[in-house]
Amino acid sequence: MRILVLADHDLGRLSPATARAIAAAVRLGGQVHVLVAGDGVSGIAREAGSLVGVGRVLVADDPALGDAPAEALTELLETLADDYSHIVGISAAVGRDVMPRLAARLDIQPVTDITEILGPDRFVRPVYAGNALQTVVSPQPRQVLTLRASAFAPAGKSEPAEIESVSAPAAEGLARFIAAHRTVSDAPDLATARVVVAGGVALGSRENFAMIEQLAAMLGGAVGATRAAVDAGYAPNDWQVGQTGKVVAPDLYIGIGISGALQHQAGMSGAKTIVAVNIDPEAPLMKLADYAYKGDLFEAMPALIAALKA
Repeated sequence: MRILVLADHDLGRLSPATARAIAAAVRLGGQVHVLVAGDGVSGIAREAGSLVGVGRVLVADDPALGDAPAEALTELLETLADDYSHIVGISAAVGRDVMPRLAARLDIQPVTDITEILGPDRFVRPVYAGNALQTVVSPQPRQVLTLRASAFAPAGKSEPAEIESVSAPAAEGLARFIAAHRTVSDAPDLATARVVVAGGVALGSRENFAMIEQLAAMLGGAVGATRAAVDAGYAPNDWQVGQTGKVVAPDLYIGIGISGALQHQAGMSGAKTIVAVNIDPEAPLMKLADYAYKGDLFEAMPALIAALKA
């Protein structure tokens, strides 16, 4: 049995989520190969090959893959699929786009957003916006999976694995890449951060969101936001936590001015410790929290920041 993991990478670096996906793939019980696809990705391939559990790295280095178009990645994975019993992606932007396409091309049912692996055909995934866990048995000859990276510990470092070049098939994409709008930050990756400080629409402005960023920086954490805050323009959408955003499971999650609708809880209820600050004691996140502070966030936040500075 052989498993192929699609590596997630950006700006010339391997995503921290890939190390977690590799560690999860090892639990399936077969030899793990990693596919690194993109333009100028030789350094990323070496980085992937140094992770524990990786038996081989396949490199598709092609300008046509530079912007990771879903059509091209799907075509590439389809040409490799016959050699693998499991094809694994990360439940993030690329994996959510590519893996369902691939499953449709292979005429099989994908199993998505997996949080636990019980065997090569037995998986656990959340349902009902994270309020219940479902055990899925998938008796298919081939599996297409996406993993919730935050649910798994990352793989460590090992001796470099063998690297093999593969050719990317020509693919005519229906979508065209226009531009990338990025948030430049030294903060940890939101999906795998150990500390997340998130703000809601109650902050009232982009300027007030600076308090969230300051607190996150002081704690060495990542910044998150609710969908309402993103839609209001207070935060970029790559900070969004929730059912339609990123799923996080940090050691510490601090929610500031967040009511905590089910859609938001679906993205952060796996946190080990939850702290909530809200003026409404009946807010859902206040009831979910391990520690809840009832009060005005515009008084609580400056006091908390001052106390940490002291």
